[in-house]
Amino acid sequence: MRCFLGIDVGSSKTHALIVAETGACIGFGKAWGGNHQNFGYDGLENVLKESFEQAREMAGISVKQITGAGFGIAGYDFPSDHKPHLQAIAALGLSCPLEVVNDGVNGLLAGATRGIGVNVTAGSSNNCRGRGHNGREGRIVGNGPTFGEFGGGIEITLKALHMVNYAWIKRIPPTSLTNILLNATGAKNEMDLMEGISNEQYHLFPFIAKEVFRAARDGDAAARAIIQWAGEELGWLAVSVARQIDMENEEIEVIQSGSIFEAGEIITNPMRVIILKYCPNAKIIPLNCPPVVGAVLLGMEQTNFDGYAVRERIIQTAKEIVK
Repeated sequence: MRCFLGIDVGSSKTHALIVAETGACIGFGKAWGGNHQNFGYDGLENVLKESFEQAREMAGISVKQITGAGFGIAGYDFPSDHKPHLQAIAALGLSCPLEVVNDGVNGLLAGATRGIGVNVTAGSSNNCRGRGHNGREGRIVGNGPTFGEFGGGIEITLKALHMVNYAWIKRIPPTSLTNILLNATGAKNEMDLMEGISNEQYHLFPFIAKEVFRAARDGDAAARAIIQWAGEELGWLAVSVARQIDMENEEIEVIQSGSIFEAGEIITNPMRVIILKYCPNAKIIPLNCPPVVGAVLLGMEQTNFDGYAVRERIIQTAKEIVK
């Protein structure tokens, strides 16, 4: 029986999944995040080994029984990243065909009917990747505010800081976001917050975005403006990548993956408006399975095995095993 491996490496967690050719998920393992930009290549190698060994032991198979493997890894952004990532993967001792891509591809392969379309990921930050019918690939830089790419947790949180500053300098009316950031950082007042942020004594983290959503639902005008803006920015990511793969006028599948979309219509509605304005035939689909399923399908591709023939079985059994 052929077995396939997929590993999804994020900035906060790593999932490894082993799937039999029947589509049954037989092994699962997890570890901390492994983005080399945060943890170095030693850190990446460690989470790959830890998650893989857990999955392999659960499956009860040897390394040699892995027929194909796919790796979707956060921080794998540019051609110069290829060699050191392969060196980290080599520590697993695999002898099968394998491929490594950015983790933004995982959601696309897992969520789209045949792995064709666009995936917008919004979690701690944001990313967007696409694949066309002709194999053409589309992407954004994937490094957030530096390149004007917004919509994830850290971007929402930084925008909240802007609004708190605007309220402090009297550019806008008072906002409940002020107390949210004071409580999150422990700052005594706005002056202390601004000084502490400026001197890197206080730090802002993506999880603060949850409080921004709460404030928006409670009617805070500044918070509502932030979430509207974030949703539109995520929509623009999808439109941009759809244009790159020449699918803006087709019935393109746009997958929504990542924790930010758990907020629901408050952010998905403004995203939808932008997408449908420029890609009128788009079909917007929330990801309904763990992204690591996409990494497994990538591994299957490496051996010309049609994983989409068993995709529904993979999704069904993945939901039972991936915790």
